[in-house]
Amino acid sequence: MRNMFSRACVAAGILSALVSSMPAKAQDLAVVGARVYSGPDASPMEDATVLIRAGKIAVVGDRGNVEIPPGIRIVDGRGKFVMAGFWNSHIHLIKPPFLVPDEQPAEVLDEALRERFTRWGFTTLFDIASLPGDVRALRTRIDRGEVVGPRLLTVDMPFFPEHGTPIYVRELWQQSNAPSAEVATAEHARSRAAAQIEAGADGAKLFTGSIIGGPRGVLPMSTDIARAVVAEAHARGKPVFAHPTDQAGLDVAVDSGVDVLAHAAPDAGAWPPEFVARLKAGNVALAPTLTLFDSELRREGVPESVLAKFVGTAQQQLGAMAIGGGQVLFGTDAGYIDVYDTHLEFRLMAAAGLDWRQILASLTTTPAHHFDQAATRGRLGKGYIGDLVILGSDPQEQPDAYADVRMTVRDGRVVYEADSAAAPSTPHHAR
Repeated sequence: MRNMFSRACVAAGILSALVSSMPAKAQDLAVVGARVYSGPDASPMEDATVLIRAGKIAVVGDRGNVEIPPGIRIVDGRGKFVMAGFWNSHIHLIKPPFLVPDEQPAEVLDEALRERFTRWGFTTLFDIASLPGDVRALRTRIDRGEVVGPRLLTVDMPFFPEHGTPIYVRELWQQSNAPSAEVATAEHARSRAAAQIEAGADGAKLFTGSIIGGPRGVLPMSTDIARAVVAEAHARGKPVFAHPTDQAGLDVAVDSGVDVLAHAAPDAGAWPPEFVARLKAGNVALAPTLTLFDSELRREGVPESVLAKFVGTAQQQLGAMAIGGGQVLFGTDAGYIDVYDTHLEFRLMAAAGLDWRQILASLTTTPAHHFDQAATRGRLGKGYIGDLVILGSDPQEQPDAYADVRMTVRDGRVVYEADSAAAPSTPHHAR
């Protein structure tokens, strides 16, 4: 987030996130004998052990030097690769069974969260637009221990320009009888941002370029309205995402001071170094969502040459961010699109020029830093929250190894486990 935020707001946000995110039953757990990537900027540790006690990392060290207390579950890490839990910084929980989650059986929600998200290593999700109250209600059930799932952050209801509800969500809004998400004045936008954050939202989402169809195509948001939301959210220590679509939407987003571009914007063309420098100077991160463009264009049946050019432009924008030192957040738009498998996103990111360290950063340290949680999440180290992922393949060898998830642990609790991930629990000294 921005340096303009007060220390008090940031501290309050961190404390609130920590208190609300602790699951009901943290476990003691040791992963033994793995290659451990403690962070994207650290050398891998060979034959290492990660010990989690009471939901936090107690030790990361050489297997021969870590003594495991009796009664702790042992996970055989030999031939496996361990790193901090992944963030997906752009998802949506707007499809069954996540609609009206208070009315859904816990086991149905468990399965959906496991197969769609924790199966792919995600310990934290940032929902960046959903129907009012749904994600907060689901989060409450997870935090109470009724439902097993990742930590949830949400912007709750998005902000659309006046007469600018996107064409692809109009049916959802009508069927749900949700209040309009359109805002006509800066004061209306400010007051709604305040109300949503007071109700538990973790940020705000602006459609600075809203796809409305027809002759107009894309409707930009008023910069004054965007600035009003940004100012209110920042005053409360919360980030703001923007859906830009085209160059006009990008300009509104950057000029208003948003924190994250929720998509690449292929309609705007290639990004020159000067534009990336502008984003970097404004501390604006990018969640590229490359799979979204591939998925949507294939669904529409466009020629392969058109698809390749459009996705290629999005990849150029991502590559320009990486070359220019901009911040990149992993995000897929899963939940809007029905693609939850992350293999393609990793391949497209690598083809855009990102190496394994940059991809790992987008999943771990960059979101933790950008959302003011770098002191507790994003790395494997003593005192950090016990979020980790065990992979069956080495991401140094192939970029989509990040999708080869064998176990996901959130706050010390196993929330996803492939059949072969764990060894029997036998207390012993790890030698």
